[in-house]
Amino acid sequence: MLVLALDTTTRGGSLALVRDGRLLELFAGDAARTHATRLPGDILDCLARHQVGVRDIDLYGVAVGPGSFTGLRIGIATIQGLAFAFGCPVVGVSALDALAEAADGVVAAKAAEGGLRAAWMDAQRGEVYGRLYRHREGRWEPLGEPAVNRPAEMLEAWVPALAGARVEFVGDGAIAHAAAIRELLPGGAEVVLDVPPIAAAIAVIAAAQRENAGPPHRIRPLYVRRPDAELARERRQAGAS
Repeated sequence: MLVLALDTTTRGGSLALVRDGRLLELFAGDAARTHATRLPGDILDCLARHQVGVRDIDLYGVAVGPGSFTGLRIGIATIQGLAFAFGCPVVGVSALDALAEAADGVVAAKAAEGGLRAAWMDAQRGEVYGRLYRHREGRWEPLGEPAVNRPAEMLEAWVPALAGARVEFVGDGAIAHAAAIRELLPGGAEVVLDVPPIAAAIAVIAAAQRENAGPPHRIRPLYVRRPDAELARERRQAGAS
């Protein structure tokens, strides 16, 4: 089975090509160029390097969020267009879920059963997108839904689940707020550096969830934070009432 996965939740993003569980390529995008100018060219170039075409893809995986609203729309639309052309199924994958899985490649010690990992993505404005996970039977199971909040408020909401346990924090949000994590969880947190681009993890998750794959038009973005335009409209309506 040939799986192509795409992540556009960050400026650079990434794409991966995986055949029968073997990673053929993990490509990090050029953050100096927008997704709109690079896609689908990057995808077609990747396929050409491995002498395959769009019609050879058996399954697509795409990050549905959270992340850059514009990036999400471009990435999802690109995958939808390619998948629609040849009737290929698509699996939408949470970028936070993929981030939690991707960190396994750089953590020195094997995760203990019941261990905790927090995936934090930088949401700007002093906030992070986050989700907490527990390691169970070889995979990271989410504890609760994705959320966006300031680091201190997010950790406070997680206190019952943390219960004094040591937590691995992964992602650019964890790196950006490492000082706050260590201050609020002294001795109980580790910030993991150098997590690889998440497209390869998206491909693995998509393959594992192939039974949940559907037609491309069913894929919807997971924004978590409401769009600014929607919030501004509500403020105008409230001021007029």
